[in-house]
Amino acid sequence: MELGIWLSLLTVCLLGAMSPGPSLAVVVKHTLGGGRSHGLTTAWAHALGVGFYALLTILGLAVLLEQFPVAFKVIALLGAAYLAWLGVNALRSKGGIAAKLAAGKSSTFSEAARDGAMISLLNPKLALFFVALFSQFVAVGTGLTSQAIIVATPLLVDGLWYTLIAFILSNPKVLERLKSNAIWIDKLSGVVLILLALRVVWQLSVM
Repeated sequence: MELGIWLSLLTVCLLGAMSPGPSLAVVVKHTLGGGRSHGLTTAWAHALGVGFYALLTILGLAVLLEQFPVAFKVIALLGAAYLAWLGVNALRSKGGIAAKLAAGKSSTFSEAARDGAMISLLNPKLALFFVALFSQFVAVGTGLTSQAIIVATPLLVDGLWYTLIAFILSNPKVLERLKSNAIWIDKLSGVVLILLALRVVWQLSVM
C-alpha cells in the first residue's frame, strides 16, 4: 500500500475516533467512574470490536471486487453517498458533546470490557461506515499485507485514541477543552468525509 493512500486511511480513522459520540461517552463513563485502568479496559475492548468489524468488511468487499465487480461498484457508490451524508451532518453539527459525557458509577473490569465491546459490535452505523470507507482502499490494495494494514489501522487508532482519553481525563481542564473544541472536530471531519466521498466516485470512474 502506498504511503499516501495509507495516510488517507489514517486521517479518516483518526477523525472518526475523535468525533464525539456514544463510544467516547462510554470510555469517559468508565474512566471517571472506575479510574484509568477501567478506561483502558473499555478502550481496548472497543478497539477489538472495531477490528472485528473491519476484518469482516475487508473480507466481504474483497470477495465482491473479485467475483462481482458490478455489485462492488454499486456498494461503493452507495458508500460514497453515505460518507457524503455523514460529512454534511458533521458540518451541521453543533458539537453536542457536553450531554454525552456524563460520568457513571464505578463498575467492574468485566463490565467495562463488556460496554466497550458492545458499543462497537452493536453499532450498525460502524459497519456502514467501514463499507463506505474501505471500498476505496480495497480497490487499490488487494494483497494480504494491504488488507492487514487496512484492518490494523482503525483498530490501533481507536485503541490508542481512547487510551489517550483515559490518561488525560484525570485533568478536568482537558475535558473542558474537549467539550469546547468538539464543534471544530465535527467540522473538520465533515470536510474530510465529503472529500473522501468524491474520491470514491472518481476512483470508480477510472476503474
